[in-house]
Amino acid sequence: MSRTGKIISWIVGIFLLLVVVVAIVIATFDWNRIKPTINQKVSTELNRPFAIRGDLGVVWTRNREEPGWRSWIPWPQVHAEDILLGNPPDIPEVTMVHLQRAEATLAPLALLGKEVYIPWIKLTQPDARLIQTADGKNNWTFNLAGSENADENQPPSAWSFRLDNIMFDRSEIAYQDAINKADVQVTVNPLGKPVPFSQVTGNQEEASQKGASDFVFGWKASGTYNDEKLTGEGKIGGMLSLRSQTTPFPLQADVRNGTTRVQVAGSLQDPLNLGGLNIRLRFSGDTLANLYGLTGILLPDTPPYETDGRLIARFQQKGGPEFRYEKFNGHIGDSDIHGSLTYTQGKPRPKLEGSLASRQLRMADLGPLIGVNSGKGSEKTEQAKAKRGEADSQPADRVLPHDKFDTKSWDVMDADVKFRGERIEHSNSLPLSDLYTHLVLKNGNILLDPLRFGIAGGNLNSTIRMEGDRTPMRARADLHARNLKLKQLFPDVEAMQSSTGQINGDATLRGTGNSVADILATSDGDLKLLMNDGVISRNLMEIVGLNVGNYVVGKLFGDDEVRINCAAADLNVTKGLAATRLFVFDTQNAVVNISGTTNFANERLDLSIDPESKGIRIVTLRSPLYVRGTFKNPDAGVKAGPLIARGAAAVALGAVVAPAAALLALISPSDNEDNQCANVLQQMKNEEK
Repeated sequence: MSRTGKIISWIVGIFLLLVVVVAIVIATFDWNRIKPTINQKVSTELNRPFAIRGDLGVVWTRNREEPGWRSWIPWPQVHAEDILLGNPPDIPEVTMVHLQRAEATLAPLALLGKEVYIPWIKLTQPDARLIQTADGKNNWTFNLAGSENADENQPPSAWSFRLDNIMFDRSEIAYQDAINKADVQVTVNPLGKPVPFSQVTGNQEEASQKGASDFVFGWKASGTYNDEKLTGEGKIGGMLSLRSQTTPFPLQADVRNGTTRVQVAGSLQDPLNLGGLNIRLRFSGDTLANLYGLTGILLPDTPPYETDGRLIARFQQKGGPEFRYEKFNGHIGDSDIHGSLTYTQGKPRPKLEGSLASRQLRMADLGPLIGVNSGKGSEKTEQAKAKRGEADSQPADRVLPHDKFDTKSWDVMDADVKFRGERIEHSNSLPLSDLYTHLVLKNGNILLDPLRFGIAGGNLNSTIRMEGDRTPMRARADLHARNLKLKQLFPDVEAMQSSTGQINGDATLRGTGNSVADILATSDGDLKLLMNDGVISRNLMEIVGLNVGNYVVGKLFGDDEVRINCAAADLNVTKGLAATRLFVFDTQNAVVNISGTTNFANERLDLSIDPESKGIRIVTLRSPLYVRGTFKNPDAGVKAGPLIARGAAAVALGAVVAPAAALLALISPSDNEDNQCANVLQQMKNEEK
């Protein structure tokens, strides 16, 4: 062998010897010696305690799944025991995560391509505790060392990271949140063998989400959330589908929090990048308002509800994450509900948009919106409000709703929602239909424009404004009633069926306060009403539930039905006190004038009913009547004193000094021929001159 050959042989031999020596050193090296260095470096980088308290070692094994000569290259398998990750200094608890044992393998050849590739990690009994304090600090947000001084213009690292699978046996997760008043324990277990997606979710979800992976883990939860008992169970997929951009990650859950139940079944697309969510969502409970703590969506108090639809989420939208609950069906109280809603987490605040419809709507189910206890299961709604700290504020001696509007939460989101109710059930004798409203909530202010529904062949059209950004709230209502047919309005009154009369009216009220009672108690405005060609009787008063009216009618007319040519009312409301400018009934045998006040602040009545006989007819009309007392316990009786002097009807009407011209505006030109009020008001107008 030449001298050059000998030199090369020695170099190769020495290199191979060095490789063998290095391999022997690595294979026999006690890795526990570097634990203090690892613990210190990781603790410094994470700004929280980290420690491997048990054995740390490396085993080198061949990966026989590698092709060709690659299968001879040993892969390091690292194991560490008794691993602890602590909390940041401002969290009182010591431990965040504890692992009994962790194992992982590393692909060495991938390092040549600047990729850290870990095919699998095995965790033994991983336990975690997630904590959020009352001041909003939590232990799941990591502030890495040097992150505050990092250069945003620095180019991204050339190195990449890839993790294929995470396996573990049993995991315990504790969640404590002082803000959401939560104390929840979650247990996660492998299912033993994968469960097909369709077996859990059903054929409908399988057809709409083809390719979803199997369920791998099951979980159970128990504890409290928002001071309510919480229980839940469900299933999720494994790590292989969690990191896939094309294979949907399966989700299934059934959670109960207090009286609220939420069920989901579906999948998450591209989970690591929050690509999107497609699940069937069913939820139910005592009131929709309870969903705010779970979803962050502001909803009103309602009777017990249940709904079922599909939730589609897009997390990477330009305007913010978007959630669409589409084509849902359900009920609120005894009213059915259908529609689609979109919730966008944009700036300056989230927004709820969409349209809702009800084929049969019970007006009683809308009672909680204005603080009225009505509708199916209303007692459950009241119990739910009491649990939220909203005690019943309705005084025992008052009728007007005193429940407060929660205006402080109106500015947490905006809304633009349209609602239509086809058939409206109010009572057996009051025909309502075609409710439509457009609700806009913006900057803490609510606008209902229009709030419209059909009634008795006519319509009631209104606009409601509530300025929740003011303290106290300022509200305004503009109402317009047109062409309400009397025979349809009172179908149970036989004499009314031959009537061609109708009711028209306008009202404007403005007030301040955070309840219906407070708004009316401070209100200013006007109310004008006309009714022509009708009938008044005890029977009619019984139908509309006016016991005082029943007494008054009996005293004036006995038990007979008396035809009304025209009834006209013009009321002025000032600081909650409604005073009569004009309140008159022109009947076939008398004119009845009503005067006095109605006080919405103290809910008291002080009215005088003065009958005046027409012409030379001999009518047995007694002394004037009075209605006094409170709304809840009114008192009616006969005024002491002489009988009223009889006079002509025209003289009685002329003495009222009524704004007849304003009331004439309520009569449309097409109604002039049949409208008895047109002649009566024209006569009153002439008398004023």
